[in-house]
Amino acid sequence: MIRLVRYAVSSMLVLFLVPALVSAEVSRVEMTSRRDAAGGHSFGPAGVYERLAGKIYFLIDPANKRNQVVADLDKAPKNSAGKIEMSADLVIFKPRDPSRGNGIALFDIVNRGGTVALNVFSGPVTATPDGEVGDGFLLSRGFTIVQVGWEFDARREGAIRIDLPTAAGVTGLVRATFIPNDRKATTVGDLVGYTPSDPASPQNTLRVRPKLGADWVTIPREKWTLSGNTVTLQGGFEPGQTYELSYVAVNPPVAGLGFAAVRDVAAWVKYAPDAASSAKYAFAFGSSQTGRWLRDFLYEGFNTDERNRQVFDAVIPHKAGAGGVVLDQRWSTPTSLLMESATHFPFSDRKQRDPVTAIEEGLLENPRAAEHQPKIFYTYSDTEYWERSVALAHTTPDGSKDIALPDNVRLYHFAGTPHNIGKFPPAAGNGETPDNPVNYEVAMRALIVAMEKWVRDGVAPPPSRYPRLQDGTLVRAADVAFPSLRGVSSPRKILGGVRGLNRLLTKDGAGTPLPLLVPQVDRDGNPVGGLRLPDIAVPLATYTGWNFRNSAIGGTEQLFPLIGAYVPFAATKTEREQAGDSRLSIQQRYPSREQYLKLVEEAAAPLVKEGYLLADDVSKITKRAGDHWDLLTRRSTNARAER
Repeated sequence: MIRLVRYAVSSMLVLFLVPALVSAEVSRVEMTSRRDAAGGHSFGPAGVYERLAGKIYFLIDPANKRNQVVADLDKAPKNSAGKIEMSADLVIFKPRDPSRGNGIALFDIVNRGGTVALNVFSGPVTATPDGEVGDGFLLSRGFTIVQVGWEFDARREGAIRIDLPTAAGVTGLVRATFIPNDRKATTVGDLVGYTPSDPASPQNTLRVRPKLGADWVTIPREKWTLSGNTVTLQGGFEPGQTYELSYVAVNPPVAGLGFAAVRDVAAWVKYAPDAASSAKYAFAFGSSQTGRWLRDFLYEGFNTDERNRQVFDAVIPHKAGAGGVVLDQRWSTPTSLLMESATHFPFSDRKQRDPVTAIEEGLLENPRAAEHQPKIFYTYSDTEYWERSVALAHTTPDGSKDIALPDNVRLYHFAGTPHNIGKFPPAAGNGETPDNPVNYEVAMRALIVAMEKWVRDGVAPPPSRYPRLQDGTLVRAADVAFPSLRGVSSPRKILGGVRGLNRLLTKDGAGTPLPLLVPQVDRDGNPVGGLRLPDIAVPLATYTGWNFRNSAIGGTEQLFPLIGAYVPFAATKTEREQAGDSRLSIQQRYPSREQYLKLVEEAAAPLVKEGYLLADDVSKITKRAGDHWDLLTRRSTNARAER
């Protein structure tokens, strides 16, 4: 993924204090760096940006009802005034001349301590004297970008992180699963925030599950050793099998305060006249882990601050699925990718009766979240249907019926796309086929423009586009009409996940199987519903949101997480027939390169008109399509020449 900005390095650190007289939740701010972004590059009408970096300090009131949802809050140490102290890293990109900004602070909810929004909306690379800078799409539109630490276990160098109080004196087992790709000792990344209190303790356990659905088998204690969060197994691990490590740890962080940190910085930016940066509106954008984080942020009621004020005017959870993040609970593991820990009831915004527990609740329609609801865009790839049960965000909990979305919500499914975008030209990775390279981020640029107009001017955004049961574009995984393709496993054998825990409910049905509903496909294997970008509407390949594990790393009955498959069409009829491919060849579909590119432009035109693409981005789409055509037809020509 393209990095938007590489900043000039200043040898001089400047410490300056920013008072926080109005917003008592923010007690003080210490900025240690202030410099021009991108070496003074000018971003269109917004001009030159500056980058501020430092620390922000908080005083959290444990008696305030908005904070009492935080797990173990009562066990956090308090100062003499009865408040809980914590601090977080803070980074702000803002126009040097504030009058040239658009009045919107976009909170980039950092993923594992790293930039998200600045990458998703970056665009192509151009050079500056200080390195590389993308087209600066967000900056050229005048957005102020705010990044604040929320994740206690973001430990890599340069990560934006938070310093949290701990639940003093608490002892217990922390656990996480992992699937090794080789036999070597494994560092369990989900447990990086925890140090074993006794690495040799007999309470520490290691279990293995040979295949999905199989029973767990406990590995004898004398056969493995633990050093920090790295585990070594005698004889090595079996690649592709699932292991679970648990060990005794002490003093867990009060991790849910990460929600409060972002909430209070957003309130500070919106409401404190003496803030280091101010804005009329606040947006939040999170992707994958932090898209799930935003769902829980809303569900737990953090969009209302301690003074009962709305925090975010707009929220865009990107690639979140129907799940949350394992944050606001004891022994939090926020980096976890495990389905069982990510997907819990309620799945949809609407209040619905859960047939498993008989509880009635919704992500937005609950007492904590109902008061201050933002405008929301949910944006998804195919992967979230196959791996994150996202269909339950727009169906009943049993997956039997479609439901209507709330008026303040839009849902956009980018048909045929993967969670993690593959390289172009396509390359083999950990899947049985090359990774899916369809890049839907070009559509995200149009959507954030639409959100800006919706919030600022009241202009309705493009209608939701996602598959539905009622028109047959959403089906059970067992009924998906995926064609038989050589070297590609059938997705009909993919199993749905199970529910995870929800600490806020008296019953949550954890462990109950989830219905697996997925986009229906055409005879090429490409989805027929959702938002079909030109790659899918005028295809040169079959594109999926799933990809089974490569035999070289074992576990071939399982998906490799978060990638999609790419299976190109044969270039000619002869090659298609020789391969026994049921899909028409490129030659049979399109008379010429020129005709193909014309069809690409025609597919893009209505998407521009309806607001799903920007007119300025069509040339990029067409160029990529031409490069793809050349790649496949040149490969065919070279293969014939070699014969």
